[in-house]
Amino acid sequence: MSDIKKVVLAYSGGLDTSVIVRWLQDTYDCEVVTFTADIGQGEEVEPARAKAEALGVKEIYIEDLREEYVRDYVFPMFRANTIYEGEYLLGTSIARPLISRRLIEIANETGADAISHGATGKGNDQVRFELGAYALKPGVKVIAPWREWDLNSREKLMAYCEERNIPVETSKKGKSPYSMDANLLHISYEGINLEDPWAEAEEDMWRWSVSPEQAPDEPTYIELTYKQGDIVAVDGQDMKPHEVLEHLNKVAGANGIGRIDIVENRYVGMKSRGCYETPGGTIMLRAHRAIESITLDREVAHLKDSIMPRYAEVIYNGYWWSPEREALQALIDTTQEYVNGTVRLKLYKGNVDVVGRKSDDSLFDEKIATFEEDEGAYDQKDAEGFIKLNALRLRIAASKGRKL
Repeated sequence: MSDIKKVVLAYSGGLDTSVIVRWLQDTYDCEVVTFTADIGQGEEVEPARAKAEALGVKEIYIEDLREEYVRDYVFPMFRANTIYEGEYLLGTSIARPLISRRLIEIANETGADAISHGATGKGNDQVRFELGAYALKPGVKVIAPWREWDLNSREKLMAYCEERNIPVETSKKGKSPYSMDANLLHISYEGINLEDPWAEAEEDMWRWSVSPEQAPDEPTYIELTYKQGDIVAVDGQDMKPHEVLEHLNKVAGANGIGRIDIVENRYVGMKSRGCYETPGGTIMLRAHRAIESITLDREVAHLKDSIMPRYAEVIYNGYWWSPEREALQALIDTTQEYVNGTVRLKLYKGNVDVVGRKSDDSLFDEKIATFEEDEGAYDQKDAEGFIKLNALRLRIAASKGRKL
């Protein structure tokens, strides 16, 4: 441990990371640099400065990364219509590469010997943080206190704070008992009664959305304008990426949109039940598929759909900073050149319905698609030979008595 003189810690200012600051100082006899990222978690991050100062931290980084987060991580992911195991929109997963990158950059700037995080030894985040760190700085030392100490309960953490005069909030009116993680894309809930997959989530747990039953009785209409696969305007008003997501979260949440309750397969091997609110992301996924439906070639669209599960798994498992993700991203981004236009949506009591889509780059040809007279644009007689050629292998097998 004597070779560790300075550590950069991903710091929230909460109980766990406050304990980690002092634990690193005591255990490694080192200087601690704190890094707090504002990625839209909905809580004021500046108080983390005073908490870090009270713990004797001299170098404190607090950064607003909302724009970068949505522009360089969320939007590229949504170009692929990414969804893990058919339901999860990867709100926690996609935030970790950015944090890992800044941890390494700050370590380089400050001459730190190691980085540290507060992820537990049972979860996916330890994998995501560390895979990213090793990809960006192969020789970096990573300190994961939850894999080293014996402070494995809230009671032990509080006792540690009391013994060492660490200032922490012992109670907070309205504070959720759930383990929560939030950023601009989503908020997650785990623990307490959610550890029983049969137990229904309590209504007062949800923070970002009303229940569909309590949503307005009149629908809300919204129009999203796309340029090369990314939303650039809402209802005709130009917006920056993080402004888009902030706005969609409010509109969708007010209409009861974005709640899911799932059991997912963690990369570390266990199944985990969690609840997620992803209001804006739910709209984005539906709308992006809608604009692609009229602008993408059929085989390109099908190719994208075929690689999406692999791409989702790469992100979920923590391999954002990997050659396979970059290769997949290059293919995905190439498909988005003509994904331009506008999608109109109707939001109503938890539902997102596509009610219109238009684009100057549309491949939808009314002259061909019509059930009326098409003026010779499509010769229906051609279908006979097409069908017979595609049926040839089936006819040969059937003539030989092959069973299906």
